Amino acid sequence: MRTARFLEMAVLPSVLIALAAVLAAVGAEPKAGGEGGWIQLFNGKDLEGWKPQGSAAWKVEDGCLVGTPADAKGGDLFTTNEWDNFELRFTYKAVWSANSGIWFRNDYQFDILDWKNPVAFSGTLYCSGKMFIFRNLDKSIENREGWNEGQVYANGDRIIQWLNGKKTGECNDKTFVKGRVGIQVHGGGEFKDMKIIVKKIELRPLKADDKPTEPAPPKADK
Repeated sequence: MRTARFLEMAVLPSVLIALAAVLAAVGAEPKAGGEGGWIQLFNGKDLEGWKPQGSAAWKVEDGCLVGTPADAKGGDLFTTNEWDNFELRFTYKAVWSANSGIWFRNDYQFDILDWKNPVAFSGTLYCSGKMFIFRNLDKSIENREGWNEGQVYANGDRIIQWLNGKKTGECNDKTFVKGRVGIQVHGGGEFKDMKIIVKKIELRPLKADDKPTEPAPPKADK
């Protein structure tokens, strides 16, 4: 009996440590929030679940993710998790002149910018190694002084983007099939005073036959 008791006391701490590790890992996963399986990627309090890359400065201010250049140097803030097929919704505003965007699958980006050559405005799809896959040519869609609602559908090779309820483009492209979600602060003297502010960003994993959710009219404050 003493031997059994000794083994019980020896094993118990290991079991508790393993259980604590499992609970911690579960706690670090993004939590489903709202109807339809949407996952809140930002908790409104801190950078849990996100990892900075590069030189940009990131902080949480008034319940929003805020990114700014550091001595005109840019950088990114990426999720620690990856996804393949999903819908992504986010609410943002920018302090201009700005060059920013929402990364998905690591190397696609819903651009937030005012580009001159070729002409491209926010809602354009950028792809690393390919530049712009499709461009939004309607500058008036974006609220330059306030909040905006962006949405991405990425399922297999099908990609669709909307800005403030209006479709800005769609394509079939399979350059990248899985990766992280991120926020960019572009470097350069032209953008040294820029700021990107994201107050909500959420993701819904998709199955192969899931169709796009038509965006509701914008709810963002003007």
